[in-house]
Amino acid sequence: MSKYWSPIVSTLKPYVPGEQPRMANLVKLNTNENPYAPSEKVIEAIRGAASADLRLYPDPLALDLRQAIAARYSVAAEQVFVGNGSDEVLAHAFAALLKHDEPLLYPDISYSFYPTYAGLFGIDAIEVPLDAAFRIDVTDYRRPAGAIILPNPNAPTGIGLPLAEIEALVADHPDQPVVIDEAYIDFGGESAAALVPKYDNLLVVQTFSKSRALAGLRVGFAIGQRPLIEGLERVKDSFNSYPLGRAAQAGATAAIKDEAWLEATCRKIVASRAKLTAELEARGFEVLPSQANFIFARHPKHAGGILAAKLRERAVIVRHFAKPRIADFLRITIGTDAECARLVAALDEIL
Repeated sequence: MSKYWSPIVSTLKPYVPGEQPRMANLVKLNTNENPYAPSEKVIEAIRGAASADLRLYPDPLALDLRQAIAARYSVAAEQVFVGNGSDEVLAHAFAALLKHDEPLLYPDISYSFYPTYAGLFGIDAIEVPLDAAFRIDVTDYRRPAGAIILPNPNAPTGIGLPLAEIEALVADHPDQPVVIDEAYIDFGGESAAALVPKYDNLLVVQTFSKSRALAGLRVGFAIGQRPLIEGLERVKDSFNSYPLGRAAQAGATAAIKDEAWLEATCRKIVASRAKLTAELEARGFEVLPSQANFIFARHPKHAGGILAAKLRERAVIVRHFAKPRIADFLRITIGTDAECARLVAALDEIL
């Protein structure tokens, strides 16, 4: 603690990102990064942006990128907001849309940035428990609320909700903003972006980090009707008018246009997910049904923390959360088939 801190700083519980270790022959399955290289069209676009024009500020409106996203999701460019990764977009949403007299609702087992942002922005929040099968039950959110945020598919469970249930949740709360965080939607879910024209209280947030393999570029976006987007813009322009550099805008624009690359890459990851799930289940693991680029699994005879530590000894890194209800689970990113085979071989040694 420092005497120079503002009062709020000592109360914060910062988000802890996944470890980025430097180990020889590492199999890194802990941060849900895409195991495949980005589209070559993205690399070409970034190279093209690496010119003398870097001396100039980027377009503060990111119009080309917003138009490309709008075309992809059949909305207007004015209904699209972009930011420095979906974490920044979510932070702006917390500040602009989610602080009200009634509490914010989100799942008790969910993206751990939510309580971090609630603390940072002084938002009263209630955690709504997942059911016994670790699923979100949208009827549990039929209670007084100022706003709602939840991931679909959820993280770290990987379990997704069908679009009809998302629509029911949004329709149940016509006077409250509902934010659907779709970081993993391309791996088996159905985006709620299609509902935006119908519901003025719905904001859908996505990222280029996962399915489009651009975690290193830091680009995220939101889709919503104009009043919600304007709220985000007012916060952004009070904070940083230029969140996306020229290279990021160029690369992301190329990525959103390369639909063939996206579909092919997601198919490979989904196939690897099914194969790894079957192999773990054959070894006695319980694996939750995942629509993400990771699986959430536990073994009835082995504590999750011990398994994670023993995997680390074999240069295989997975994510473990020492939290109630999920302490025996491991969140395992879907890597290449070769990386998944290394994981399975290490587990065979341990088990």
